Amino acid sequence: MKQNPKTVIMFLIVCVFFILGQASENDRDFKMCGIWRHGNTSRNLTSNLTTGCEELLISADKNTLYIQGSITAKCKQSMSIPLDLSPLHNQSNFCVFWEPLLDLLIVEVNKKNNTLCGSSGLQENCCTNLSPSNQTKASLYGILNGSIQGDIMQHGVVGIYAFQGDSINCKKNFCDVASQQSRGANMIEDVVMKSNATGHVDLPCVQSTIIEMEEGFMGHNFSLPAPRNVPINKTPSVYLPSCLKPALRKKAKVVCTYYRNRMKYFQRESSDSTLLDDVVGISVENEIIANLPEPVRIRFHHSALPPNHSRRCVSWDTRKDNEVMWRSEGCLTVNISAVETECCCKHLTYFAILVQVEQRATVRHLEALTYITAVGCAVSLVSCLVLFYWLCKQRRGKKNQSSLVHRGLVVAIFLLCLFFILTGTMANVGNDAVCMTTGFLLHYALLSTLCWMAMEVFHTFLLVHKVFNSAIPSWAFYFGGFGLPVLLVCILLPIGDIYGKRKIVPSDDVTNPYHMCWMLENDKSILAHYIINIGLLAVVVSSGAVMLFLVVKEIWNRPDWKKNHVAFLSIWGLTSLFGTTWGLGFLNFGPLSEAMLFFFCIINSLQGFFLMLRYYALQHMKKGNESSSDGSSTGSTKQHMLQTNEKS
Repeated sequence: MKQNPKTVIMFLIVCVFFILGQASENDRDFKMCGIWRHGNTSRNLTSNLTTGCEELLISADKNTLYIQGSITAKCKQSMSIPLDLSPLHNQSNFCVFWEPLLDLLIVEVNKKNNTLCGSSGLQENCCTNLSPSNQTKASLYGILNGSIQGDIMQHGVVGIYAFQGDSINCKKNFCDVASQQSRGANMIEDVVMKSNATGHVDLPCVQSTIIEMEEGFMGHNFSLPAPRNVPINKTPSVYLPSCLKPALRKKAKVVCTYYRNRMKYFQRESSDSTLLDDVVGISVENEIIANLPEPVRIRFHHSALPPNHSRRCVSWDTRKDNEVMWRSEGCLTVNISAVETECCCKHLTYFAILVQVEQRATVRHLEALTYITAVGCAVSLVSCLVLFYWLCKQRRGKKNQSSLVHRGLVVAIFLLCLFFILTGTMANVGNDAVCMTTGFLLHYALLSTLCWMAMEVFHTFLLVHKVFNSAIPSWAFYFGGFGLPVLLVCILLPIGDIYGKRKIVPSDDVTNPYHMCWMLENDKSILAHYIINIGLLAVVVSSGAVMLFLVVKEIWNRPDWKKNHVAFLSIWGLTSLFGTTWGLGFLNFGPLSEAMLFFFCIINSLQGFFLMLRYYALQHMKKGNESSSDGSSTGSTKQHMLQTNEKS
């Protein structure tokens, strides 16, 4: 098949970049492997290593595998190690591993490691970028299929391989490479753990402290080392509890790493939040630590935050490749002072602990709005009791759907005001189960109020436009007003994490939020709020406004409308019944947003009181033999239906 020249060129370019990428990644560590062809007699591994960066020779003959040269930073080694005689074959697989940053040289023969130079800490200057410079062929005994980083150098038998290296600043080079990797922070913690050092470990990019927990470890409290230009008293302090040491191990190392410049390693964050510069990573050697009975405590020092910001401790979850998640689960935030925050966390490995500065939505004049709403709800509570008594007394012994719908709305408003008054108290004194139940009941009362307003609109429509004298069964109104809200909230309950304690932050004092039992601030609750609450409110307000327009249009030419107080009472009464005042909530934007918010709280918290006033005014007008143009919220001018309906 004929190849497209452009396609071939692009393929070659991709291959070149891939090879270059592999080379730069593999240059950090050296790995040379091959098959040692030897005799069936005794065999030895012989080394002669000195400091410097000149040449590494790897050779083999009938009895000996030689590792010699000047490539180490501190290690000086000259020894001969007898190798296992079994299996008695004429060849063995081997690999030579060189990690210049750790000054670590390991030779693996038949899957058994032999450490020639053990790690003695992280090295400043080291010999790296080892590349083959010369080869000496052999006839029978030597190295077969020699490879470097997995690439075959020679398929035949070679007696000596020579490698040349470069002397560089290993610490700086390692930090540069780690800062370009998605898991650079984990690379740093891993290499510090492998350094076999204890105490302070200094890198150009981070500072680490290695603590060895032995038997009888009683906990440890310390301050992390300060990088240049950072005062000692401004670095984070860490407390490691005694339960951090694994019970089944005699010794265990814990590494605490201080990342001052977090932008190099922790760049992913949400758009509505900012991370502070200081990050502390904590990990225990070969352990995943979670659900500690006593938390690890990390105290951060930072500048004072703006009043509309709050602090939250989070951890960096790197368990999923190429995905970074900041989570607050498992961490408790303790605000020590305006410039100090302590994070108490019950998990460690592969997590970094930090403080997140999150600009939160605040409410202006929250205290005044809360007081106004509470007083209005208290007045409406009493008004609803009085109005319910009047309605029951007037309709005793008579079946009337107008009275039924009115009583249903009054009961719903009474429940809404009652649970709204209780929600703050339950959030402060009740447990999670009590708060969740209160939030559930408050949501039910709100939906029931909106549904009964919809019943008022529907019943008015039937009376204004009905042709036949057909009546809707009473159970249909009860189902629409009380049954449908039960169905909606029961659908939400099995989903979970819908109801609970909710914080509302005042703009003038973000440290003293108002707590209430209501729908939570997670994705599921927000979606349910917009679909159910806002959706139902939009339907009620829009249908109520349309119905109000139709009723006013029907009775516009009545003589009684020439009296201003009658017209005002009629419109205001229907507005209270239809819930159109709740539409003020949609006008909470622009320069009049604060005024609209106050109007919304005042008018709707006093809705029960306004309904009672409406009923009292109608009764007073009837006793004075005055005809009311708003004789009924659910009537019309057809055959004086408004007046007749109220009198009935």
